[in-house]
Amino acid sequence: MTSTRKTALVAGVFYLITFISIPTLAIYRPILNNQDWIISSGGHTGVLVGGFLEVIVALAGIGTAVTLYPVVKRQNEGVALGFVTARLLEAAMIFTGVVSLLSLVTLRHDLGGAAGANAAALVTTGASHVAVYNWTFLLGQTLMPCINALLLGSLMYRSRLVPRIIPVIGLIGAPLLITAVFATLLGGSMPPPAWTGLAAVPVAAWEFSLGVWLVVKGFKPSPITAEVTAADTAPAYHDVTV
Repeated sequence: MTSTRKTALVAGVFYLITFISIPTLAIYRPILNNQDWIISSGGHTGVLVGGFLEVIVALAGIGTAVTLYPVVKRQNEGVALGFVTARLLEAAMIFTGVVSLLSLVTLRHDLGGAAGANAAALVTTGASHVAVYNWTFLLGQTLMPCINALLLGSLMYRSRLVPRIIPVIGLIGAPLLITAVFATLLGGSMPPPAWTGLAAVPVAAWEFSLGVWLVVKGFKPSPITAEVTAADTAPAYHDVTV
């Protein structure tokens, strides 16, 4: 297996791993839709599992950028570095959202369902933690994938490392989803517009199809892969001065 094939395989696996957080949409529903969750009784294992899945997604996202950078920088180093930076920022916002929910779990655990006269204040505190999560989700897991699609999509389209139809899906879908995000930001309140979910489909399809292609097929032959292969096979010369 060549180095470029290994790079493509690892990057593809990382991309597919980023989809493991899909169940959190259902796992978090009780905590996000119930303002009294912090003073209610019951288990919170699901929230802990969801937080664990999101941490994995954040780390896998960084993995996609770090793995692909040595290859795509040969097309445009500045854009490739921007992609790495965007992935790091995305991961930071995911971690922020996870911390907000885990802090809410800690408060609920310490209370043990006994809110007493502080119930109203606790509900307000819980609502603030949920608001932090909602906004970090909007920026971190909705807006940043659009930025990533524009950056990496342009690199993949120009380099022809994968079939052009794959990055085209992301390049078309990203502006649509960005419009939905900014509509929410300008509105100043959640939830996002109803069509946000539909607008997210092309971006998700771009990432999933890219991951599948890299795992199954790898990079298409191109001048970039030829350069990488030549650099790997070139003999190393050492200047020895006596």
